[in-house]
Amino acid sequence: MSFEEKNSSTSNESVEESTQGSENVDDGTMSLTAHLEELRSRLIKSVLAVVVGSIISYFFLDEITHYLTLHVGKLYYMKPGEAFFTYIKIDIVAGFLLALPIIFYHAWRFFLPALTAVERLVLGIIVPISVILFFVGLAFSFFLVLPVALKFFIGFTDENLQAMFSFGNYFDFVIMFMLPFGFVFEMPLVIIVLGKIGILTSEWLQKYRRIVIFLSFVIGAIITPTPDVFTQSMIALPMIALYEVGYLVVKYILRK
Repeated sequence: MSFEEKNSSTSNESVEESTQGSENVDDGTMSLTAHLEELRSRLIKSVLAVVVGSIISYFFLDEITHYLTLHVGKLYYMKPGEAFFTYIKIDIVAGFLLALPIIFYHAWRFFLPALTAVERLVLGIIVPISVILFFVGLAFSFFLVLPVALKFFIGFTDENLQAMFSFGNYFDFVIMFMLPFGFVFEMPLVIIVLGKIGILTSEWLQKYRRIVIFLSFVIGAIITPTPDVFTQSMIALPMIALYEVGYLVVKYILRK
């Protein structure tokens, strides 16, 4: 064999080895170190996305604050730095929401390795649906549930007791009230992913359906401050419907 032929053979072997190495990455055989490095990379990219989103939202802080206070009116701040630090928190949360598509993409991409061509297409559908469902949950909470909760708390006022909401405390209350709804509306996708990787089956979901219905009303009773069944149902029924959607997909589409 000539020198050129040996070089050509060595080059071909190197290409095959590099191809096999890339295939090892794609077929889910990455080492723990490689997984940790990938996680680090995706976290950095997500944080950078939040920073960029916060910079953009900074120019719209007045408009954002105006919409956040629609249900309560005038607010007050009780400490010298309260307004300043509350604006910073609003800016960061708004930046997080703007960066949500990128964050969801990296989250789903990390937890669904070794995707086939069809699954990559499914990922392209899951990411926007995840973002949409999250914002639907936030909107559902802000426009339907939050006004009822505020009306209940303001109802304690009388001629001797007036409601004066602090800017910082009000914003913390709104965020802690709304964010759980955003994550709850991700329930169908979580069920579908767990069904896809074999953790959940349609039989298991059907077996525990009654418990989920019961817990949905319990959670609704805990979250909503009013004792009426209507308000509790506003939270419980969407949770049950989202659970049923996940169940139907696992049973009839994933067939598990």
